[in-house]
Amino acid sequence: MNSSKTIGIIGGGQLGQMMAISAIYMGHKVVTLNPEVDCPAARVSDMIVASYSDDKALAELATRCDVLTYEFENIDADALDKVIKKGQLPQGTDLLRISQNRIFEKEFLSKKADVLVAPYKVVTSSLDLKDLDLSKKYVLKTAMGGYDGHGQVVIKSVKNLAAAKELAKHTECVLEEFVTFDLEISVIVSGNGKDVTVFPVQENIHCDNILSKTIVPARISDQLAIKAKAIAMQIAKKLQLSGTLCVEMFVVGDNIIVNEMAPRPHNSGHYSIEACNFSQFDTHILGILGQPLPEVTLYTSAIMLNVLGQHVEKAQEYVAKNPSAHLHMYGKLEAKHNRKMGHVTLLTEDTNEFGGGVDF
Repeated sequence: MNSSKTIGIIGGGQLGQMMAISAIYMGHKVVTLNPEVDCPAARVSDMIVASYSDDKALAELATRCDVLTYEFENIDADALDKVIKKGQLPQGTDLLRISQNRIFEKEFLSKKADVLVAPYKVVTSSLDLKDLDLSKKYVLKTAMGGYDGHGQVVIKSVKNLAAAKELAKHTECVLEEFVTFDLEISVIVSGNGKDVTVFPVQENIHCDNILSKTIVPARISDQLAIKAKAIAMQIAKKLQLSGTLCVEMFVVGDNIIVNEMAPRPHNSGHYSIEACNFSQFDTHILGILGQPLPEVTLYTSAIMLNVLGQHVEKAQEYVAKNPSAHLHMYGKLEAKHNRKMGHVTLLTEDTNEFGGGVDF
């Protein structure tokens, strides 16, 4: 009996590429929908070159594939609902809608999943920012769109109010009280619609709002690590999760505050390709196919470093001097400043030494 499936991926960036590689190793065929023909996933899959909002292209993808998935959130959920057959998109469009809109996401996390989030309020106009208590610090985020710090204004004093009001004038926003955290962590969890499997807790270090470095396991107490994993699994079970989800969190003393979630494999989980018995991409493919999920084992501590456009030469030099480091380049044609071009994974028992000492 042939168990090979054709998997359709919406989005042909590095996440789509790595999903496709995992699927191919399992014997499946992959078709990717992406607007550019020379995207990273084009090297490892068949392509439909079209806009993500192209109804005909989405319908073609749905017709050609047994199962659909997506590598990022900014997809028209209504357009997908029109073309998918029942069960064809195991992640579902409800999860897409929740993760696309910060208002829906905050409501789901705080009210349905019953996890701790930063105090927040919904902002529908600049008038909602009137009489703000400026003894506190805030972050105003657009409800839709926004990534790597885009679509955000930090409000520290009256000086920042003009920019915040300008943002609120044009779109719905969420105003969060600024969280003074000890460190940022994330947990990758995968589900098959019934069961879930969870990865080690990851410690994330950002530079200019872009992930720079992930250290695994996170340098936190065992009790906090157990709590973080339990929170991620609680969210996954409430979603009846299929595929991989990343839950981003803040550690504040003995508390963990959930910041946001990404309904797909995540930049902070790339270390799992070398450091675990199954990668986040493997469990994503198994999950969307409804197959049994393995218990994830971390073979060794690891550090993942992002390679941005300005780091390419340094990363290549570093790997030439340290041949035990694993270099992944995504095949993007143009190395732009702050564009994610690849990553390097180091397998090391001493994350404290490397955690502070290795950067590009």
